[in-house]
Amino acid sequence: MKNTISVHSSVREALALLENLDIQTLFVVDEEGRVKGTLTDGDIRRGMLGGKSLDEEVTTCMHREFRFVREDAVDAQALRDCRDKRIYILPVLDADGHLKDMIDLKKRKSVLPVDAVLMAGGRGERLRPLTENTPKPLLKVGGKAIIDHNIDHLEEYGVARAFVTVNYLAYKIIDHFEEREAHWQPGMTKVSCVKEPQFLGTIGALRFVEGLGDEVLVLNSDIYTQIDYEAFYLNFKKSGADMSIATIPYDVSIPYGIMDIRGGLVKGISEKPVFNYYANAGIYLLKKSALDLIPEGRSFDATDLVNALSAAGGKVVHFPIDGIWIDIGSFEEYQKACELAAR
Repeated sequence: MKNTISVHSSVREALALLENLDIQTLFVVDEEGRVKGTLTDGDIRRGMLGGKSLDEEVTTCMHREFRFVREDAVDAQALRDCRDKRIYILPVLDADGHLKDMIDLKKRKSVLPVDAVLMAGGRGERLRPLTENTPKPLLKVGGKAIIDHNIDHLEEYGVARAFVTVNYLAYKIIDHFEEREAHWQPGMTKVSCVKEPQFLGTIGALRFVEGLGDEVLVLNSDIYTQIDYEAFYLNFKKSGADMSIATIPYDVSIPYGIMDIRGGLVKGISEKPVFNYYANAGIYLLKKSALDLIPEGRSFDATDLVNALSAAGGKVVHFPIDGIWIDIGSFEEYQKACELAAR
């Protein structure tokens, strides 16, 4: 990796390397490739002020008490704490301290240890004729397919793998992601398509997704949102729930006085009341074990899974979305998403 330097290199050599790096951090490694410290231009300046010379070894200036991430144990809360403390560059180390990768929290918002599944098998009938020859997830919003907005948003949160379940006009979505795969680069979310053998409802196709990790993020592929996936995930972990449902605050205003009637008697009246509810946003975080409740061979919706999980004694919580969320299910909502994307 070009951001590494030997413990035996000089401070002068380190300065020369830093001049040509996009990420202004060096990882100082020993003869076995284990990271012993980090080094930035600021570390060198502080060393110079403390009397160090350019010809001394980098170990005299390096930062020894550095933050790092274990490759098999990414901690989203620890990453958030680092970002809050303006620590943006973190080495990813194996159990022996060898450098395997690095995380740049200026380029991505987090690294979430989840697999994502995007449900993209629907017919989009309310958007016909637009969806007669184009599956709804591939309709353009701001010059980009709806589903690509969702993939890019997952990428911002360091989601490494995503699966897309397809049915209607499946070959077009498969071709779309094969083209993306041809231009895949490290750091991008790797996308695989899974063919649904028949229409199995809004979540039934999860039965056919193989190799999922212990925690799964499921979302409809036709939503336009800027949900904070890190906050969603941390809330899910803190709650100890089996499933968390992202929700949208939804108010119902009644333009009349509503009677409180009990036993045939009027006990009071509420003038033009407003009732507050939470609507399902079509985004879920769940433990993989919850998928065992999905039956084989028949249609099964997300609402069915919520009810089955609750009936089985599972813990289901919700997470209100604060910000943009549009369900692109009608021409009006599609136009609203296009207008937002154009801003």
